[in-house]
Amino acid sequence: MGKLTTHVLDTMRGKPGAGIAIELFRLHADRRELLMRGLTDGDGRSHAPLLAEGAMQVGLYELDFHVGDYFATLGVALTEPRFLDVVTVRFGIADASAHLHVPLLVSPYGYSSYRGS
Repeated sequence: MGKLTTHVLDTMRGKPGAGIAIELFRLHADRRELLMRGLTDGDGRSHAPLLAEGAMQVGLYELDFHVGDYFATLGVALTEPRFLDVVTVRFGIADASAHLHVPLLVSPYGYSSYRGS
């Protein structure tokens, strides 16, 4: 029952990152293949798994989080150009039957990610 999920936490405000545009890509030797595009919900999560059972494949992926637009919408004073605009997390799926969770903790000037559960 492999699936991929994400969760964004706004560490500046101490709240879920709601309404952040996200895109998931599968990496090929010569291109990025767009697999999904969506927004985080009120809890900072996608409304459904980014990849559900049967869609998980071993390989390299990238998740793009459009955090610059998110902070601008909140009225946060940002530098121009923005220090962080789109945060890209590149990760590998080695076991297509596992639940892989990729959280993002973010502020306008820093972020971290890890393999969650």
